[in-house]
Amino acid sequence: MNSSESSAVASDLTWFKSSYSGAEGGQCVEAAADTGVVYIRDSKAVAGPIIRVSHETWAGFVRKA
Repeated sequence: MNSSESSAVASDLTWFKSSYSGAEGGQCVEAAADTGVVYIRDSKAVAGPIIRVSHETWAGFVRKA
């Protein structure tokens, strides 16, 4: 996914910030779900790169966290 693709994808999604981020923001990620895919980005660099994983991969990550 290149940066122009990332920007287009990011604008069409509803992003959710990690519940661990706290009031000051700090070190956190945002995630957005789409059909068959979960997108993940750094909440401090929303125009930066986006990681794309399957729902199964995301569920496995959340179980391990």
